[in-house]
Amino acid sequence: MWVVCEADTDSSASGTGATPSGAEGGSGSTGKVVCTYEKMVPAPPAGSMVWGEKSPEDGSVYFRICQTGGPGGTRLVETVVLDEALDAPAIDPVVVAQQAVSKMKLAGPDIASPRAAGKYLVGVPMWLWVNKSPSTFGPITTSASAGGVTVSATAQVAQIVWQMGDRSKITCHGAGTPYTASHGKQESPTCGHTYTRTSASEPRGKYTVTATATWTVDWQVVGGGATGQFTELRDSQARVAIGELQVVR
Repeated sequence: MWVVCEADTDSSASGTGATPSGAEGGSGSTGKVVCTYEKMVPAPPAGSMVWGEKSPEDGSVYFRICQTGGPGGTRLVETVVLDEALDAPAIDPVVVAQQAVSKMKLAGPDIASPRAAGKYLVGVPMWLWVNKSPSTFGPITTSASAGGVTVSATAQVAQIVWQMGDRSKITCHGAGTPYTASHGKQESPTCGHTYTRTSASEPRGKYTVTATATWTVDWQVVGGGATGQFTELRDSQARVAIGELQVVR
């Protein structure tokens, strides 16, 4: 028994084989509608409602998989009948690579410092670093297939941009260096910041720190062929209180 589930969409009409409005196969743009086609094997029997008003004489049934907004966007799967005399639209490996990325469930940085419960002072260097795991820093590898094309993709964080809440922005290449007491008041050798004013005037008396990771995704078609690279952004936030040392005489 074949069961067809379809969602209403203004981008295309079911069964026509038309590409949704705005589709750009191969662009890799996360703001466009991107579609892949996969032939239904085995084919549904003649008379199945999957054929609609058509029949096996009209061609073959394909799954049309369209996604908007990149790996985290809306995904629509529908069936279309395409004439065998016409080749199904070529599978865009970039789109398949994006499907692989959606399986990774990439997350924002796992911020280890600054800690919400930490005590930090104006003029004292703050060390910035993150915990590393496959989903928050990489590397992580997975694959996806569509229409006979299998793409393997590997994602790794290339840099983290820290917005410290005081209009400062620091770009760090790597996870940062963990602080230990033996370092005293030294500055971090890899990633750090020094506040020049307290957070007393900020909402709830704390700065909002945003860490944005740039993931580099390298992909290749399994078995040889096309390769490429694109980036994905993920962010995390932390709140930190910055005080001022008072000297009592």
